[in-house]
Amino acid sequence: MAVKKRPQTAAEYVDLVDQAIFELEELRMAAEYDMESLGNAMNFVDELEKQMRALRASMADGSYKFGRDDLPFMDIVRKYDDDVLPFRFLFQMINDTHKLGLDVGED
Repeated sequence: MAVKKRPQTAAEYVDLVDQAIFELEELRMAAEYDMESLGNAMNFVDELEKQMRALRASMADGSYKFGRDDLPFMDIVRKYDDDVLPFRFLFQMINDTHKLGLDVGED
């Protein structure tokens, strides 16, 4: 499996955040449908979605700034494995991009 690189453009970064929001919406619907196997997702999906929407809004209004520290949602993401949060890699990629910047190929 090839290692996915960080987004190369701001538009790709925004798309990644949009994808994470979409996946959270899908997870919410699945968890509501199948509480027995996915009910644990309801413990975090609201807060994760709130934080992702705030991140996306900051990108839209121009107030977003890259940083050196983890984004706040990583505290939640680290608590759950891929069985409960199957798209954890999206959050990790967003966080890596936040901390390391866009992958402009200067390695």
